[in-house]
Amino acid sequence: MDLSALLEIRPGVTAVIGGGGKTTLLRVLGTELAEAGARVLLCTTTKIFPFDGLLNLTGPSEEALAEALKARRLVCAGSPVSGTGKLTAPAIPMKKLAALADYVLVEADGSAGRPFKAHAAHEPVLPRLANQVIYMVGASGFGRPVREAVHRPELFWFLSDLEPGDPVTPEAVAEALQIEAAAGGPPVRVFVNQAEDEAALANARRLAERLPW
Repeated sequence: MDLSALLEIRPGVTAVIGGGGKTTLLRVLGTELAEAGARVLLCTTTKIFPFDGLLNLTGPSEEALAEALKARRLVCAGSPVSGTGKLTAPAIPMKKLAALADYVLVEADGSAGRPFKAHAAHEPVLPRLANQVIYMVGASGFGRPVREAVHRPELFWFLSDLEPGDPVTPEAVAEALQIEAAAGGPPVRVFVNQAEDEAALANARRLAERLPW
């Protein structure tokens, strides 16, 4: 089964947040949806690097973006961030982006490549039109110290009671996820990646057993 079907990605705006691997997930979901015939836009509300091998439009007009989506089906669009090589959010309002593309897949926070993420008050930067949130968790971080595995480890303490040197457990991540989700917003689905051995799979199952979604 494709990931887009497994995660039940719906037409409209989907935000992807959490641990490392968000950009790769956007690429995989976008490719699957485009191959099925949809027009798919990849973008961000924070900062991302352009996608290798894709058309990356910088500061496009609505007309240029519409033509690119018609011709390519899968494109990235954003505004250039001077001196970084990165893109930030497109200047075109999200409502218009959603009208131009069948699916708008948005990377809505950063994690500095860490498997887990605790969000500051200004994070994640969710588009108001988002109809679902995919929260990524990296199974490679289970068992590692909080200070190594979590982006913003000092905030993770408030969510889980784990000290910086404590190993990250599925139970602690489940508690943190539920506290953050309780703040409200679109429906959340948790996607565990990096589960590449039996131990990681076992931890992923422990996490899933403790989540209500």
